[in-house]
Amino acid sequence: MRILNIQGNCFRNLNLLSPLDLNKKQVILIGENGQGKTNLLEALYFICYGNSFKTNNIKELLFYNSKQLNLKVFFLTDNNEKREISILIKNNKREIKIDNKIIYDRKTLIYNIPCIVFSHDDIAFIKGTPESRRKYFNQTMSMYDPIFFDDLRYYNKILKQRNALLKKNSYDLLDVYDYNLAKYGFLIMESRKKAVNEMNELFPSLFREVSNISDVKLEYKSSWLNCKSEEDIIENLKSNREKDIKLTITNQGIHRDSFIVNTKNGDLSSIGSTGQQRLASLVLRATQCKYYKLKTNKEPILLIDDVLLELDHEKRDKFLLLFNDYSQAFFTFLPDEKYFNKIDLNNSLVYNVEEGVFKINGRKNM
Repeated sequence: MRILNIQGNCFRNLNLLSPLDLNKKQVILIGENGQGKTNLLEALYFICYGNSFKTNNIKELLFYNSKQLNLKVFFLTDNNEKREISILIKNNKREIKIDNKIIYDRKTLIYNIPCIVFSHDDIAFIKGTPESRRKYFNQTMSMYDPIFFDDLRYYNKILKQRNALLKKNSYDLLDVYDYNLAKYGFLIMESRKKAVNEMNELFPSLFREVSNISDVKLEYKSSWLNCKSEEDIIENLKSNREKDIKLTITNQGIHRDSFIVNTKNGDLSSIGSTGQQRLASLVLRATQCKYYKLKTNKEPILLIDDVLLELDHEKRDKFLLLFNDYSQAFFTFLPDEKYFNKIDLNNSLVYNVEEGVFKINGRKNM
């Protein structure tokens, strides 16, 4: 799997009127802040998933005063098949094509290019809200399991409809919604339990390799912890119905689940230093990579956005050693930053980035 090139216009400040060559295992982007390094990673992520890792407002992606944006990539599959994905945003709507055929369900898009981004916002997986941690695990599991992706979709749809009934003081159909919420909620809960158990075979050892801190593990705290079946969940929903009616919202369910990184001294979000929390968030992403390879026997594409800057050289070197299971990686660095002790130039592209323009070996690539 490899992204061969990208072309487009009006995606933030990027100047990609001609295809930008990306056909190497490592692509290194060097430039000052605000020049377009992260914008390229965001554009690649947008091609892979149809949304941004920085914003939910697609209007923010358009360059100033632009009416539409276009992006197109050619990529090579694991079977050495050359394929194309393009996205057009116009009138605040997305048009996504794969090999020039319009697709209408984002699920069709997200299983083409397995992509994992490392960003500063990942620290929210440790010290952020429970929703941020759920997002990490939902993404990790959806990457390899389309059934989990569908179950989550159905659950959220039913939850939204159930909450709408509660707000309208309409309770006649609550039994029907409770049945369906229990059906998909139980499947999701069991999948999460299994995933956390499997990821605990990876995360503690990876964290120990980088930090020398042992006795660390992932812990899943389910809202329905004591429910062993769909029937148990239905009874739980019934026993909480008066509270739901009073609050006009479903107050228990897998949408309230929590995940923590636990140490022998307690939850890392409470007792860990900022450096330890940052490192743990990076290792969670590394675990995501390893886990995807474990579940699919495929190697993802990595987008690593300035997150190594906060690590000292020793931890950075140790962290980079964790990565040997990727098909392609994109790194962003500041101009004078020491990025690698060694680099294989035969398998790398190094671009200088300035005002959305990419230069390599003194030549301008636009």
